[in-house]
Amino acid sequence: MYSAAEVSEETGFAGESAAAKIQERLQRRNQARIEDAERRKEAKASQSVAEEKGEYFFSTFNKERASIEELLSSCSGADRAVVTQKLDEAAARTQQLQKFLNDSLLFLTQYNQRQAQAALLKLQTSLAETREEGLPKKKFAFRARTKAKDKVSAPVSDTPAPGGGTPADAGGTEVDGAAAQCGFSNMDNMHLTKTAEEIERQDVLLTHLTNCKVRLMGSPSTVHMKHIDSCEILCGPVSSSVFIDQCRNSTLALPCQQLRTHNTTDTQVYLHVTSRAIIEDCRGVSFAPFSWSYPTLEEDFTVSGLDRDQNNWSQVDDFNWLTTETPSPNWTVIPEEDRKTTWDP
Repeated sequence: MYSAAEVSEETGFAGESAAAKIQERLQRRNQARIEDAERRKEAKASQSVAEEKGEYFFSTFNKERASIEELLSSCSGADRAVVTQKLDEAAARTQQLQKFLNDSLLFLTQYNQRQAQAALLKLQTSLAETREEGLPKKKFAFRARTKAKDKVSAPVSDTPAPGGGTPADAGGTEVDGAAAQCGFSNMDNMHLTKTAEEIERQDVLLTHLTNCKVRLMGSPSTVHMKHIDSCEILCGPVSSSVFIDQCRNSTLALPCQQLRTHNTTDTQVYLHVTSRAIIEDCRGVSFAPFSWSYPTLEEDFTVSGLDRDQNNWSQVDDFNWLTTETPSPNWTVIPEEDRKTTWDP
């Protein structure tokens, strides 16, 4: 049996132990509140910094965009030499604006990224339209070929076509004006090539091609592909954007600043892109790093101004898939073992 003194001492120890535990819990709670307050403070400060960066970005971006638009507007009515100079300046500044956007993606929200990309796309379209209006190229009407003109006017390669002759000989009429300018249109089962000298930083148009193999060497300003079916299209470094619409069952290889793809299905894209690729209304699109090579590729990268070391080929924004919790089902990465590495014999 315990004496009264021993019981009193034991009870005192128990009380002190309970008080110590309560004090320890209070201290932990207080420390947790302090840490939570610090986290909130840091998050608020970080958000404030991001907002300040975002405000600076849009202020600078919109000011420069408006200035380029004003430069394009001043091309109206000017003589060809002045228009050429202004368009070259506008193209260079638009390219720098794209780089400014690329460098700012880390702190811009997806919504703000899309706003900026849409504004830049509109500016690039305006640039192309102003170039077409201010520096019109010679149009070609459909007409019967003569053998003497076939060797000069055919905008295709010298790859033999079935039955002999060049691919151009397989048809009976000239291609349309767009193809005669820079690009190819309305062709089936052709091997088609443009050299760096033919491209010369021009806007390239590929449209209504089926079962064709296309090689675009050099550095185009922009590339537009529309109504492409079962084709293999390989392209040198594009200084600004590539726009793809209505493409199916094809293989594409291209470096560019920006890729925007619409209404495309079952297509492989071997990509070098310095911003983020965009797809919309697409399914069955797969991506891998750009792997085509040709003798003057490195020189063309230099001409294009693309950063050889910055490739965001696997960073794809699907405008039909807004959630970030699960990946978009509309695009995939091509497994390494399935990627194409040999393009030409």
